[in-house]
Amino acid sequence: MTTTTSIGGGTGGGGDDRVLATAQQILKSLNTAKEDRQDMLLIFSSFDNRLSGISDLVNGEDSKSSSDEDLDRFEAAEKVILADASHSGEPSRQSTSLFDPPNGPVEYLSAVDEIILWMEQFSIAPPPPPSSSGRIRQVTVDRAENAIQLAMSRLEEELRHVLICNTIPLDAVSSYGSIRRVSLSFASHDCAIDENLGSFGEVSDRGSHRFHERGASLGDDDLFVDLVRPDAVPDLREIIDRMVRSGYERECLQVYSSVRRDALDECLATLGVERLSIEEVQKVEWKSLDEKMKNWVQAAKVVVGVLLSGEKRLCDTLFGDLDEFKEICFNETAKGCVMQLLNFGEAISICKRSPEKLFRILDMYEALRDALPDLQAMVSDELVISEAKGVLSGLGEAAKGTFAEFENCIRNETSKKPVVTGDVHPLPRYVMNYLKLLVDYGDPMDSLLEITEEDLYRFQNDFGGDGSQLEAMSPLGRQILLLMSELEYNLVEKSRLYEDSAMQQIFLMNNLYYLVRKVKDSDLGKVLGDDWIRKRRGQIRQYATGYLRACWSKALSCLKDEGIGGSSSNASKMALKERFKSFNACFEEIYRIQTAWKVPDDQLREELRISISEKVLPAYRAFMGRFGSQLEGRHAGKYIKYTPDDLETYLSDLFEGSPAVLHHIRRKST
Repeated sequence: MTTTTSIGGGTGGGGDDRVLATAQQILKSLNTAKEDRQDMLLIFSSFDNRLSGISDLVNGEDSKSSSDEDLDRFEAAEKVILADASHSGEPSRQSTSLFDPPNGPVEYLSAVDEIILWMEQFSIAPPPPPSSSGRIRQVTVDRAENAIQLAMSRLEEELRHVLICNTIPLDAVSSYGSIRRVSLSFASHDCAIDENLGSFGEVSDRGSHRFHERGASLGDDDLFVDLVRPDAVPDLREIIDRMVRSGYERECLQVYSSVRRDALDECLATLGVERLSIEEVQKVEWKSLDEKMKNWVQAAKVVVGVLLSGEKRLCDTLFGDLDEFKEICFNETAKGCVMQLLNFGEAISICKRSPEKLFRILDMYEALRDALPDLQAMVSDELVISEAKGVLSGLGEAAKGTFAEFENCIRNETSKKPVVTGDVHPLPRYVMNYLKLLVDYGDPMDSLLEITEEDLYRFQNDFGGDGSQLEAMSPLGRQILLLMSELEYNLVEKSRLYEDSAMQQIFLMNNLYYLVRKVKDSDLGKVLGDDWIRKRRGQIRQYATGYLRACWSKALSCLKDEGIGGSSSNASKMALKERFKSFNACFEEIYRIQTAWKVPDDQLREELRISISEKVLPAYRAFMGRFGSQLEGRHAGKYIKYTPDDLETYLSDLFEGSPAVLHHIRRKST
């Protein structure tokens, strides 16, 4: 049976083919423009649905040249990438970079762009039917994926290479000098604390003023530094852009954060921060540990205030609008550096507590406290921030515990060895130098300290203080007032080690005068107030009066009229001789002993000598004026050894701390 085919009707396999062939032949013979042919196809397809497929055939012919061009570009790009990969093991490849002159990355990066574009086209287009064209497409996709893998491996190398070669070491940063000057001033207690405070027997006042050099801060004048050479930034952006577009974000992150972590580690080393375990930190000798703590304070401020802010700006520049990615990248970069600092801080917070560590601990506490808001603003990793808050709390507890240890040192310092000369005891020297420095830390100490019921009870009952006075003071002021009361009480107890009551008064006078002078000449005066100073000055006068009474009463009693037989004309020569002999013996004994005593303050020493002269010299002159003439004769010099001027001269030798003996030259009788 024969099947006839007409444009309007019947169907059949062979007929369909003949219809399509006829339509194609008509189109070719017309030799019309592309637009006209498309219009004719629409007309044909409206006559019979068997002609609808011809549109695809003709469009295929038109797009064939375009597909060929795409394939040519793909293969050219593939060739560039494969050629580079084929040299991967050669020394020349290993020692050069796409971005190193005279090389130019344009050709390679353009090839990568072409492959990425090819892959994007296939990812958008629907999968073809399982046919020969589908198999061809799969082959090109496999080739493209292979080329992308090779290209990304190469760009990983390039990212690492460009980052490493263009990282600027901290000591080479143009503003490093400024960073170093600022950071050194953060902890400018140039002498180790224990060198000036030391043990009670080794403290001097020399250089104690340096305790007040608390140092500067970064303040509002933030230091901006380039951590990577600016001319490398465009190259880095070219690499990162292609890795991210190719879906290699993780590899990009790993390479970038790894290199920048190492760079920050080097910065820490430059700032003097070592990588130590908690166990290692606790084994370090204090002198060395003090230096490490000082370095830590510098590093914490510079790392957060300068380096991490620089890293944040670098991430923002390189990763642009990729907000989530650059946040992760920055966190991974900063985490190692920050945790290294925090580990040392944690180790310090659990170290054995001793008073000399307090100021370094407070330096660390302040540095971390001040840096924490900036750290929180930059680092979104909750684990890191939680750790930082924990270390800050630990340092605060360590500071409170160390201060309590200092209080115990004062309370429990019960040495039984008196200062032979009656000079200022090492304990107040230690305490006052300590407190002069401590008052500079009023801000952190006020936030950490609180007065206890026990403290209030001791102040009111043991020291006779006014509780309302404590309530009106800052937390640190309260503790200083309590400590001063504790110290005064301790000194009174130490004065009882002297058997000589006059020596007790000299010791108390010397030590209280020292306390007043230290308070008056420092910020402690603002803390304790004028009333405290005024009351202690009154006590100093009382001690001086007590000394005169205890020491010179016996000598002055020899110069009284009572018991020598009445008036000057009929006084008993024997009694007079005994009086002069007794006075001479008293004076010589005082001279022998009290030239060895010491009043270290020049003004106080001179005032005390004047007080003695005002008591002794008028009485001696008056006594000699009344009775001296009755002992005239050959042996008068045996009893009247000293003139008033002699006594005045000898009194100037007292309290110098150098024992002396009077070598009297007997005067000839007149």
